Amino acid sequence: RLYFEPLTAEDVLELIDLERSNGTLAGVIVQFGGQTPLKLANDLERANVPILGTSPDAIDLAEDRDRFKALLEKLDLKQPPNGIARSAAEAKAIAEKIGYPVVIRPSYVLGGRGMEIVRDTAHLERYINEAVIVSGKSPVLIDGYLRDAIEVDVDALCDGTDVVICGIMEHIEEAGV
Repeated sequence: RLYFEPLTAEDVLELIDLERSNGTLAGVIVQFGGQTPLKLANDLERANVPILGTSPDAIDLAEDRDRFKALLEKLDLKQPPNGIARSAAEAKAIAEKIGYPVVIRPSYVLGGRGMEIVRDTAHLERYINEAVIVSGKSPVLIDGYLRDAIEVDVDALCDGTDVVICGIMEHIEEAGV
């Protein structure tokens, strides 16, 4: 079925109750539709709604910059020089250590929203003062900018055994944005 309702926990849970009463609910898929349904995943899990596909923990792993960085290190995967800042002073120190330009992005944002290539300290200060709130609860990730790089999205499906690559798309804008 297709519903046109607000994507709030209350509205979605009401529809889920309706589908459960009809005996037709196998579960819900949250990974299609951008950031809004992803943010509902924890509420749905707490309400014992079966989540089909990407689990709330996997969503958090992708969005939490500390956890994602630790995973890359554990898997010994290459990553540009980077750091996580929880204050404006930390952001400045990390950017100066890495060297400009840097790519800066907030935590818990996917799809490029809030990302910016920062080319000097004045630009970094403007970004922090105008674009985001940097705090312990809202850290930012700062990566070294990779010159002449390309950025691609790879869409894949996996059933736990087999992996199918469904598409590879090259971004047309500068890598990292």
